[in-house]
Parts: sequence; structure tokens; C-alpha cells
Amino acid sequence: MTPSIPPWLGFRLTSGSGCATLTPMRAIVVVTTVGNEEQANLIAREIIARRQAACVNILPGVRSIYRWKGKICKDGELMLIVKTLDRELEGVTATIRELHSYELPEILSFQVARGEANFLAWIASSVDKATPVSDDDDEEELVYVADPDEADF
Repeated sequence: MTPSIPPWLGFRLTSGSGCATLTPMRAIVVVTTVGNEEQANLIAREIIARRQAACVNILPGVRSIYRWKGKICKDGELMLIVKTLDRELEGVTATIRELHSYELPEILSFQVARGEANFLAWIASSVDKATPVSDDDDEEELVYVADPDEADF
């Protein structure tokens, strides 16, 4: 009988050659940019609703200078920073591609080398689709701990 490891511990049990091994689930950060706040909110909310990530930060005020189809371009964008596990990268990528308006959306992932243990466990538990959650999909019900419109934010 194979022992069960709670997903919120941030480890998974793998087997091979007749042995079981406790291996850490790798946290990653995925970065993408979008052209407007509506699209940023749509992509972020959908990634969280699908339990593909624990958190998506939306950073406004990004200025991008890039070469596209032979021309140098300059645009204002918003950056999304997605905290998830490496096993969710394919799903996160598919969601971004599905909802993104760019012909070629930026989708980059970076391994998290180290992190605070409780935070990493929270990421793992947040994407655990076997754990029951009560998702309230009403935009008005979102709770903001800090108000970005406040002067002292």
C-alpha cells in the first residue's frame, strides 16, 4: 500500500524501480504582459478559477520596447506574475493563449530556487484540485486587503 502525502505539504510521492521517493513539487513563476486592464483581470481571474495558480499579480505601468515584424514598437502594458507549480504550466499557457489578444503572447516561466516553506505549501494547496473550495465568482465579492487607490498604498 502506498502512503498518501497531503498536497499542501508541497511534496509528491513518485515510484520507480520498486522504490517510492518523496520529491518536492517545483514552484514556478510565469510572466506575461497584456495591453489593457480588462484583459489582465480576465486572464488572472480565469487562471485562479481553474485552480491553475495560487495567485496572479497585475502590475500596471509597464513600458515595452520591442521589435515586431521588422519595426521597433513601443507600448504600454500590464504585467501578470503567476505563482504556480511546474505541473500547471501547460494549463496556464493554454489559458493565456485562449484569452490573450496578442498574436504572440509573452509566456515565460522561471523556477523558484527557494521560498518560504509556508508560502510554497500554500501554492501547492491552492492548485490541488482534489481539495474542496468555495469559489465565489462574483466580482463584487473580491476582498482587497490594501486599496491601491489609497494615497498611502
